[in-house]
Amino acid sequence: MEYLCKKQTDYIMKKTFTVILILFAAFTNYSQNVKPAVQLPETDPVILNRISEWQDLKFGFMMHWGIYSQWGVVESWSICNEPWIDRGGVPYNKYVAEYQALNKTFNPTDFDAGHIAELAKEAGMKYVVFTTKHHDGFCMYDTKYTDYSVTDPSCPYSKHENPDITADIVNAFRNNGLWTGLYFSKPDWHCPDYWAPEWATPDRNVNYNPTTYPERWQKYCDFTYNQIHELTHNYGDIDILWLDGGWIRPEWSIDDETREWLGCQQWVQDIDMPKIAAMARDNNPDLIIVDRSVHGKYENYQTPEQAIPDTLLPYPWETCMSMGDSWSYSDKDVYKSANKLIHNLVDIVAKGGNYLLNVGPGPDGRLHPTAVQRLHDIGKWMKVNGQAIYSTRPLYPYCDGKVRFTNSKDGHVYAIYLLDEGETLPEYFDFKCSSNLKNGQIKVMGASAKATIKKTDDTYRITVPAKLRQNPPCENAIVFICK
Repeated sequence: MEYLCKKQTDYIMKKTFTVILILFAAFTNYSQNVKPAVQLPETDPVILNRISEWQDLKFGFMMHWGIYSQWGVVESWSICNEPWIDRGGVPYNKYVAEYQALNKTFNPTDFDAGHIAELAKEAGMKYVVFTTKHHDGFCMYDTKYTDYSVTDPSCPYSKHENPDITADIVNAFRNNGLWTGLYFSKPDWHCPDYWAPEWATPDRNVNYNPTTYPERWQKYCDFTYNQIHELTHNYGDIDILWLDGGWIRPEWSIDDETREWLGCQQWVQDIDMPKIAAMARDNNPDLIIVDRSVHGKYENYQTPEQAIPDTLLPYPWETCMSMGDSWSYSDKDVYKSANKLIHNLVDIVAKGGNYLLNVGPGPDGRLHPTAVQRLHDIGKWMKVNGQAIYSTRPLYPYCDGKVRFTNSKDGHVYAIYLLDEGETLPEYFDFKCSSNLKNGQIKVMGASAKATIKKTDDTYRITVPAKLRQNPPCENAIVFICK
């Protein structure tokens, strides 16, 4: 494993050095007084190596959870005063006041971090990203910088034996061998230095001009810095800092897509990410930072949301997706089938990405029984086929019809046939693949019976014996070891 990591690092460093030379040559034609239109990507070999290790994990567990679970509503957004938000006809001020008071009734006494961590591990997940604070500002951890937290006496759960939910989750997942990642919202709609109470809040953005009130904006920057300091210094060695709220961003990063996020006033909201990143890595020098949508040095990997790219992307990436229709808990949520979830995982991995699958606990701290069953189902498949998922890399053309390809570091080529609900394996199927595969018998993961592969012109055909078609090793997808 050390050899592989070193080999990957050397390769990444060579590629990075080449990119730096090209970019340097391009920028030397500009005056030093001209502000660059982009920020250079990360070049630290320690971080690049850590990103490569993260890419080996493939499958992560996300938890959107907060006071909003009591109402079963969308996380935070219902208190945002934008036209698309539906509050069921309740007047805005009344709704916000009642929502913000949910901290006084939040008491998930059935929460068991150890049990949830074990479920994630059984499902084959290798890392967690937990929402320590969403846009509503309620902190699911012990903080000194606001009383709007789960450990404050105003919250009933503060009387629990272990009221710091983030500490509980970090310890439980770490003890189960998973990487730990902390989600943190850069905007805080409860903080008076972001949404100042003396002015209206017309949209998601800060409601005063940071240029006109620089001292107040600095107070908010300090508040954010201090809270991230707590998260990256009070919970041991954290692996991922996952920052959300892309409308808080430096001016150089604003483009046609993100400009509309800045709302009616278009105020630039720069919180000094270089300063935050340096602090966050004080005692986590290999910390991966994901400043979502702010492409550059502090977005170590990108995070397409609720969508799977059509093909390979030229950078590290992770699809973050909810298991149901909602990020946060709803007792009426419609969950994706195990078949769909497994197919998503295979498709994402074949295209070089990681799959961060979200499940939101309910107001009592438990996962919905359907979500628990889905995790069991995925885990059952992963125990048979995980070898074709973990530590693999893409193999062109990544997919062909119902077949997806992965390639292990030691040269194994996997052809993964995606079965529809209730479908049995066909007698044979054809595909094209860039790798040179030998004709003859091939193994099938989880099965004693073997299939055969034969190349004709530029097409491979796998023939499946009747015994294997009648008794497949698992449901949802079958893995053929072609090399």
